[in-house]
Amino acid sequence: MSVGRRAVVTAGAGLALALAGAPTARSHGLPSPGPSPQGLPPRGRPRMRTVHVAGDSTAAQKYADAAPETGWGMALPFFLHKGLTVANHAVNGRSTKSFLDEGRLDAILTTIRPGDLLLVQFGHNDAKTADPTRYTEPWTTYQDNLRVFVEGARARGALPVLATSVERRKFAADGTALRTHGAYPAAMRETALESDVPLLDIEALSLALWQELGPEATKTYFNWTATEQDNTHFNPPGAIEVARLVTAELLRTHVLAPRETCRLDDEIPTDRITWTVSEES
Repeated sequence: MSVGRRAVVTAGAGLALALAGAPTARSHGLPSPGPSPQGLPPRGRPRMRTVHVAGDSTAAQKYADAAPETGWGMALPFFLHKGLTVANHAVNGRSTKSFLDEGRLDAILTTIRPGDLLLVQFGHNDAKTADPTRYTEPWTTYQDNLRVFVEGARARGALPVLATSVERRKFAADGTALRTHGAYPAAMRETALESDVPLLDIEALSLALWQELGPEATKTYFNWTATEQDNTHFNPPGAIEVARLVTAELLRTHVLAPRETCRLDDEIPTDRITWTVSEES
């Protein structure tokens, strides 16, 4: 089952008024060539731009031994037109703190170029209160860390974009889809507003989509197998639909122009998902 863009739009309809006031790329004071979004090269002088993804296991590239588990970052290229490439730096188990402490943002900043995007989605592991190597407090250290990503991208002429964490699959007994990320999405929204950064509200949109689909249908989007019932990570259909949400939000916030996206209304064959054969050394 694939919901396609129509269901994505329906799922997000209740958010229209709230999202209308969210920061967009047009508020950054950068020159805009006609109808193109901020940071886009003028028409007639295209160059390859890169969307760098910094995040956790919900976005990360997966290895063959983890299949069918799929990160939404693996499906993002399906919706981007030529001229845009994806560099997926998301890693299983990371929070803003551990990602920074391990030097992973530093590695991104050595390759990021003016006009590139740095798409940041963390929160799942920042909430690990029992793990001091990952835990951040939402209104202090989490926000401080997000600002490090923002400032690092801007210092190199790239556009930072914050995305609230995609929701887990959790339902109340009456079938109501439940929020699982505590204060972290609200803390990110505040940081985006105060830092004038485009915000993709994937937490709210995915929650609405899970509610529309219901407890049973959502099982076909998460990594439910004969041996595992995983309500956090996705299988190929789920990763594709979350990537569709992300791309739709990149359009809504004018981070990307319509000519930079493709196939948002199309069914994406799940056999297009590929897994990395061996782990990095």
